Amino acid sequence: MPDLVLEQQAIPLLEYDPSPGVIVPHVPGLETPLPERWVLCFFAEQIQTLVDQGLAMQVAATGSEAGPIPIYQLRHHDQDLILMHPGVGAPFSAALLEEAIACGAHKIIVCGGCGVLNREIAVGHLLVPEDAVRDEGTSYHYLPASRRVAATREAVQAIVATLEAEQVPYLRTTTWTTDAFYRETAAKVRLRRDEGCLCVEMEAAALFAVARYRQILLGVLLYAGDDVSGTIWDGRGWHTRTEARREVLRLALDACCRM
Repeated sequence: MPDLVLEQQAIPLLEYDPSPGVIVPHVPGLETPLPERWVLCFFAEQIQTLVDQGLAMQVAATGSEAGPIPIYQLRHHDQDLILMHPGVGAPFSAALLEEAIACGAHKIIVCGGCGVLNREIAVGHLLVPEDAVRDEGTSYHYLPASRRVAATREAVQAIVATLEAEQVPYLRTTTWTTDAFYRETAAKVRLRRDEGCLCVEMEAAALFAVARYRQILLGVLLYAGDDVSGTIWDGRGWHTRTEARREVLRLALDACCRM
């Protein structure tokens, strides 16, 4: 099959090419596929807690020049799950997701935190993104240009079913994925809020796009962290909410088992 001939566009991100990449994702030293259910957790300290408790055991590793990313296996609700930190930022997270899929991942729940665009959303309140505004660059290499990209319906249903079974309050929303958190301006916050975004983060759009390109199931569960709705940023001490972060990871593991 001959290579696709692309025409140069005014903006390079519009030059979408669905062809396979030159570099094939893989994890060195992995001889057999890992279980299909994965939880990608942004809370490094919560992953380490499970390791320290002997509940998660390292079975492989991937990474980059920034260092190794351990891949752990654990047992949850009588199912084998894989747990891994997904890196930070759309390009890194998308690359690690690619490697997870190459390892056998097919049903994935991502859990982390987000900034809120409405200060009335309390710290720790849960949000379930149904789609994401693509204000980053990575997703445009996986899907044609569009304003939004949706989460996988089955994954969203698994998250919602888990939260409702435990009567945990949550909000369904559109999330704003950005590459530059120092450029979250007041005008952009208003613009995103007007189109239905309740939160902002740096990875969801890219992860949704990779999932659609690779035809796997992926959903995201977030907890409300800092407040960017005003003219002055309010961190609200969100990184210190240990109990909330532990609970989000537990719910993500539960949701992954439902898929």
